Amino acid sequence: MATADVVSAKKLVENLQTDLRALSNEAKKKYPPVKEAAEAGILRIRTVVAKNKDIIPALIACSGEIMQPFLLGCDTKNLRIVQICLASIQRLIAKQALSQEAGSNVVNMLWNLMDCGIEDLKVLQTTLVLVTTSTVVRGNALARAIVICFRLHFSKDNTVSNTASAIVQQVVCTVFERVLAEDAANAAGAEDHSFHQNSLKTNSRLPPKSLRPCATDAYLLFQDLCQLVNAEHPTWLLGLTEMSRTFGLELLESILNSFPQVFLRHKEFSFLLKERVCPLVIKLFSPSLKHKQNLMSTGPLVGDKPYFPLNMRLLRVVSVLINKYYSILVTESEIFLSLLVKFLEGDKPMWQRILALEVLHKLCVQLKLLRCFCLSYDMKTHSTKIFANIVNALGSFIQSLFVHPVVERQSALPGVNSGKDGLNSSPGVVGGMSLGGGVTPQPAFAYKGVWIPLINVAATGSARPVFLERLTEMKILVQVPGLSEALTTIYESINGKSFKGNFLEMLDKLEAPTVPDGYGLSIAFTCLLDVVRSVSTIVTSELEVEQRRKDQSGSKKMNGGTVLDRNDAVLEDVDPSLKSLWEELVNASWCGVLAALSLLLEACTDETGTESILKSLEVYASLCGKLGMTVARDAFITCLCKASLPPHYALTVLNIATPQNANILHKGHKRSISRDGLSNQQGQGSDGNANEPGDGRNQVVAVGTALPTVQGTQQGPVMLTAKNIQCMRAILSVAHCHGGILGTAWHMVLTTLQHLAWILGLKPSAGGSLKVSGAAETANSVITTAVMGELPILSAMLSRLFESSQYLDEVALHHLIDALCKLSTESMEIAYANKVTRGDKEPSLFAVAKLLETGLVNLSRVEVLWRPVTAHLLEVCQHNHGRTRDWGAEAITSLVKASLAYKFEPPLHENLKLQTMLLSPLQELSAIQHPDIRQRQLECVLQVLHNNGETLAHGWPLVLGVIGAVSDDQGDSLIRTAFKCFQLVTTDFLPIMPRYGLQICISVAAKFGLQKEELNISLTSVGLLWNISDYLYQNRVSISEGLVKEANLVEGTNDSSPNEAPVPPFDALWLTLYSKQADLCVDSRPAVRKSAGQTLFSTISAHGSLLQQTTWSTVLWHVLFPLLDKVKKLSGAAKQDKSDVSGGANILIHHSRDTAEKQWAETKVLTLAGVARVFNTWRQQLILLGDFPRAWALLLEHIESSALSTSNEVSLNALKSFQEILQLQASSPSPKVLEKAASLDTSMSAPKAEQIKRTTSGDNPKIMPQKQIESVMDDFTLWSTAWRVWHSIGINGTKPPTSKTAKTLPSQPFLTTLLQIFPTLFQHIKSKFVASDFQKLSRVLQCAVSVPIHADASPFLLPSSMQEAELTGLQEAALNAITCVSKAIGTSETMQSMHPAVFDQLLTFVTYACQAPSFGQIETRVMSKTASKQSAEYLHSWIQCKAEWVSMNYVPFAEKSLSMTTALYKKTATRQAVMEQQVLQNILRVLQMPLGLKYACPSATTWKLAVTSLLEILHIGLPVARNPTYNKHFKSMWLDLAAALECFLFSEHPAPLTLSVEEQQQDEAMDVKVVLLIQNEILPYSTALPPQFTAKIMGLLNRGSIHSANSSSFLDTNNSQLREEFAKTCFETLLRFSFITQSLVSEEGAITKMAMSALLQRCREVLSKYVEDERLSGKCPLPRSRMAEISFVLKALTTLMESLKKAHSGNVDVNTWEQVIDLYPTLVDCTTCTSTTVCSALRDVLSQYHDLLLPPSGAMQNGR
Repeated sequence: MATADVVSAKKLVENLQTDLRALSNEAKKKYPPVKEAAEAGILRIRTVVAKNKDIIPALIACSGEIMQPFLLGCDTKNLRIVQICLASIQRLIAKQALSQEAGSNVVNMLWNLMDCGIEDLKVLQTTLVLVTTSTVVRGNALARAIVICFRLHFSKDNTVSNTASAIVQQVVCTVFERVLAEDAANAAGAEDHSFHQNSLKTNSRLPPKSLRPCATDAYLLFQDLCQLVNAEHPTWLLGLTEMSRTFGLELLESILNSFPQVFLRHKEFSFLLKERVCPLVIKLFSPSLKHKQNLMSTGPLVGDKPYFPLNMRLLRVVSVLINKYYSILVTESEIFLSLLVKFLEGDKPMWQRILALEVLHKLCVQLKLLRCFCLSYDMKTHSTKIFANIVNALGSFIQSLFVHPVVERQSALPGVNSGKDGLNSSPGVVGGMSLGGGVTPQPAFAYKGVWIPLINVAATGSARPVFLERLTEMKILVQVPGLSEALTTIYESINGKSFKGNFLEMLDKLEAPTVPDGYGLSIAFTCLLDVVRSVSTIVTSELEVEQRRKDQSGSKKMNGGTVLDRNDAVLEDVDPSLKSLWEELVNASWCGVLAALSLLLEACTDETGTESILKSLEVYASLCGKLGMTVARDAFITCLCKASLPPHYALTVLNIATPQNANILHKGHKRSISRDGLSNQQGQGSDGNANEPGDGRNQVVAVGTALPTVQGTQQGPVMLTAKNIQCMRAILSVAHCHGGILGTAWHMVLTTLQHLAWILGLKPSAGGSLKVSGAAETANSVITTAVMGELPILSAMLSRLFESSQYLDEVALHHLIDALCKLSTESMEIAYANKVTRGDKEPSLFAVAKLLETGLVNLSRVEVLWRPVTAHLLEVCQHNHGRTRDWGAEAITSLVKASLAYKFEPPLHENLKLQTMLLSPLQELSAIQHPDIRQRQLECVLQVLHNNGETLAHGWPLVLGVIGAVSDDQGDSLIRTAFKCFQLVTTDFLPIMPRYGLQICISVAAKFGLQKEELNISLTSVGLLWNISDYLYQNRVSISEGLVKEANLVEGTNDSSPNEAPVPPFDALWLTLYSKQADLCVDSRPAVRKSAGQTLFSTISAHGSLLQQTTWSTVLWHVLFPLLDKVKKLSGAAKQDKSDVSGGANILIHHSRDTAEKQWAETKVLTLAGVARVFNTWRQQLILLGDFPRAWALLLEHIESSALSTSNEVSLNALKSFQEILQLQASSPSPKVLEKAASLDTSMSAPKAEQIKRTTSGDNPKIMPQKQIESVMDDFTLWSTAWRVWHSIGINGTKPPTSKTAKTLPSQPFLTTLLQIFPTLFQHIKSKFVASDFQKLSRVLQCAVSVPIHADASPFLLPSSMQEAELTGLQEAALNAITCVSKAIGTSETMQSMHPAVFDQLLTFVTYACQAPSFGQIETRVMSKTASKQSAEYLHSWIQCKAEWVSMNYVPFAEKSLSMTTALYKKTATRQAVMEQQVLQNILRVLQMPLGLKYACPSATTWKLAVTSLLEILHIGLPVARNPTYNKHFKSMWLDLAAALECFLFSEHPAPLTLSVEEQQQDEAMDVKVVLLIQNEILPYSTALPPQFTAKIMGLLNRGSIHSANSSSFLDTNNSQLREEFAKTCFETLLRFSFITQSLVSEEGAITKMAMSALLQRCREVLSKYVEDERLSGKCPLPRSRMAEISFVLKALTTLMESLKKAHSGNVDVNTWEQVIDLYPTLVDCTTCTSTTVCSALRDVLSQYHDLLLPPSGAMQNGR
């Protein structure tokens, strides 16, 4: 035992002994038992001390005996004795020397004293000591002790009552402190939670068994307190019958506030909270909820009037419950918070609303609570939006104070004193007059005639220091610049009345105190600020934690932004639930905060208060921006922007609609328009804040003009107040500090700043900064001295705002630039709409100037902003307002010059991409048509050349692009200037220019060539291209080396397609040159086209040897063939009229070039000829290209297309080009190529992959081996393509028209050239030439030779007579084509089957001699066969007839074809194909026409040649036909032969009367030759011939054996046409083959019978005819020809009858004799003839009938 404890114990013993002696002395007379007990006690104490070292435990053990004297003394009720006893008991209690039993005895003793009313204060004191010093008093004893205190609390003695009240509170706290100590002692032990709630719901005296002793006491105590407050009987505190609710609520609040650990640890206590306390509170709130106060009266409407002490204490309990026990009372807290919100409604008493505000004030500073509110309620789907309701309720409360002033705050208009102390009047106004200087008006809010002061509420509670402490802990003071300082200033600077007490602390008030004017608004305002601070603290602190976590994980910080400026990257990694919480916090509060703060901002009359509101708006805008809540962010920004402008002006500028949310303030009134008037601002008014007394913030400080808007321009001046300027500063602060989160809100901010700058007269100056304009724009502009001093500061703030853009991240910077561009676009549109271009008013240049300023400060990251900024500035440069356009050009040129002068890393001349990007806007200015822009552009180029010319390594292409931006709309002056600049560049800078810049130079030269303003410049440019080609050739070594080095820097120089081999740089340069020259070849001006075309093909011819083998492919596919395509397209679209073909100049033009179509025809001819020449000249290189067959085919397609052109010039020259390219052959290089190759510089190194190949005299790498060339040339695909094209040209070019008339037909030179091509082509395709190909050829030949000629040209092409006719070139070419094929057939075994086709084609041509071919439906004239005999007049009339087209003379052509047929048949008669295809029969059929026409043929030579050819062919063909081996192929031929002979021997066309006797004899000799052919080649072989054919031949002989006159008239006296020799030959032939004198042969008998029958029949016909004619003639003698005929017939009969008589009897049948006898009557009739010749012949024949009168026996036998 410690020494101190020993001393204390001894002292206690001594004091006890002293007290016992004193007790003994006092009681020895009246109370002997007490005296005896006291003495016994002394002895007992001495014994204990003597026996025990530890005195206190020993005393406790015998404390019952020791306490006995004192207990007896208290029972005496003697005041002195009681005092001594209580003092001694207190000593024992203090030393904790009592046992539990003794403690219970003490409690009973105190209970008795309490009942007797003795020493109440001592009793209370003893009870307090007994309960607080130890735990010996427990259970029921403790309950009795507590009841003692409660009962004394209700004593009538105020001292006792008040003392008891304090002791009760202390005792109650002690009970719960025991629980804490008990829990601490058993911290390691597990709690027993096995209790049943159902058992606890009954008010049982038995506590839960799961509780320990101290906890059990506390549980029963708290339970009884709840029952007492609820007016129920206690179950543990027996003897306590009454207790006021206010005191009970105080006790409950004290317990709940002091011992939350007990309730949170023990579920039994938590159960009491939920089942006892919360329902009790809700029940007690019921009267307050039912009560509604009439705003116009002081009494309640329904229910009992709320009792202030009770409501105040209930709200205190609610505050504790929510603050301390929210985690276990989530549902109950929702009810309490809803009650608080309901208490703020306007129908509740003001003191009740104030109490609710104070509770909310305490809650709003609890960050954890607000966070939990949002999580538990607002973020739940079906839960009440508690946090949102709280904020909205605060806003509604503030608004209601202005709309419906309540009774408790009888606030009259400022200047009307409603009280003696002047509490409701504005401190700045006395008697309606403003205070003088030196008096600072009290901060207040004035709106709509309601003036409410702002009082200090910081001193009423702990909100302010707690808040400041939390801000310091969270380091928010640094993160939210100016916010805390501003709020602190509010607390410290508020003047006027300061309320010293808090309504929640007025526990001594029985009635609601009067609410000081402005207190409610002040505390609500403070609550709003607390909400802003709390939400900001929650979001920013957690964001900062996430930012630190992300930074620690290794991710990079965002460029130009802090956690407060930009959190996109952080938000991406944040837990979605956490992000949702932040968003809900802001979503739930921003509407209410915005509605309230916007009203307060408008009503605030104090600069400090205004600043705090602006800072709060700024904080919330920042939060919304950081969380990506654009709508909310824009709403706060809109509020700031709206406040910075005059009201109605803001509505126009910002297009703000009246809010339709909870902002009920705007429902009952409108702003007066007069507020914007200067008169109202300066005078008194009743409907605005501008005229509120004491409101210095609304004084007009600047007057300016309105800036036109899309909605229109406000009429009259625009006035700005000091508050507007302060809000402008706030906007600048928001944009400066939080620019990274503004996003699309930049547009609204910049729009506002633009209007403010316009009103204040700030105009853009050099560099984009704003300066005060020198003179006011209008007479209405007024700037006060104070504001005039601030203008430079505002201008500097504006500049710093855009200078700070260099710290924004890239996304935010893009938003800023986009907003500036949009603002500038709007300004330009307004300028258009308001017709600003008239010069009366210039548009705002704010956006353009700030774009320039932003660009200049962000050059370090120029890649981010360059394109959008310059793209918009280029649009500005196109505006029709000169000032706007000038600023756009100024901005672009300034940015370009500044960027080129900026020190980039790496240097600009080493960064191709960057330098190109910086110069590209300068180049794009070329697309703008305004001359002033072009002038500024060229000035800038000049400065760039002067300042940066040496470093324009990669900038030359763009500089050249600017110079070469040639446009016909710019005018000749600018073009000439630009061309001079280009000539200067090419003269001075080519050596220092990068080699790839030569390509750009070529392109620029081509551009100048293509411009249409100056023809001389175009022609000079073409010559300049030729000079550049020479420069390239002369410096080829250095250029090629430089290009190889720069190859990795050049883009787009390779014109080859992805499938082609890459083109070397030097070759690519040549390709560019060729390509640009090709572009000039399709210029619209003929002179340029011609010059460019000649230059192009001359350049290729002169320098083509410099190209590598693979490059030729690119030349073909990217230069030549595209050129052909363009020429084809443009020539096809050329006009055919003669309008303006001279280009507007008065120049005489040849008729061959007097239309655009004819001029393009010349170009087409030149181009196609040039390409064909390239193919021919460089065939060695082209043939070995891998795609040469495709190029060959494409060129042939172009030739085909041109050959089919309607222009004779184009078509003819296309065929000539066809002829030229067909000269390709596998021959050695031409001398020209070898000479060119040998003349090249031999200093070049050997060709490699990346070097240029060169041809030298010693080594010719380009002269390919002969075998390799031959292999390519032997490719049949090439020639088959050519054959296809030739055939297509032939078919389509000679296609007959479908109408009877035609404007144009193929010319004879065209057709001749076409056919002359075939022999050359045939030499390459003959190995594959088949019958179908010959059919194609035949069709082309037929169509070609059938084409007529125009009547105007016929005198020059047709002969004057048939005798003078000769083969035309076309006809000769056609026959040559046939000859080529025929020869090839003769030498090829595989082509033998084509002979019949050749014969068919030749025979077709033969028919043209008698029947000229028709060409479609064209009507033609044919030359008469007697043309040579006609007069000149007839020839003239023939030429002038209506037919427009004249057929050619085909006689020589057909006769030549017949001769070729005869010759060919002689060679091929025995060929199998000739026999099988019945060629001989076809010949006979064709010859039937000229043989039949005979004298009717157009030319007499035709039928004579036909007869001669027939005889020659038959001499060869008949032996073949008679051959038994082949006769099967000639079965159908014989009848055609008979028909042919008949057509010729007995033609229907008699000889002309003009025919001489010699000519007749010559013609008759031809007939005799035919008969002789029959006699010698046919009849001798009759047995092998068809009988039908033989019969026809005999019929012919019979018909020719009697020469009768052709005329049927017996009066015809012309005997010149008799063919006596012919008849004689026929008769002799008949007699020769009658076989009468020969022996009978069965096979030959048939021909004899036929001959006899035919002869007798012919004689009968002649005799009958003669008898008839003799009778009819009467005495008129018949013609000599008739007499000669009858005489010949009679002589023939005489001869016949003689022969019959001599013939063998078997050779003459009965029918023959019958025919002879039948002639006898006819002969008798002829005896009347008077002609001696006839009579002599008649006598001879009649004499032959002598033997028939008595027939000889042999004859009779034959005649039976």
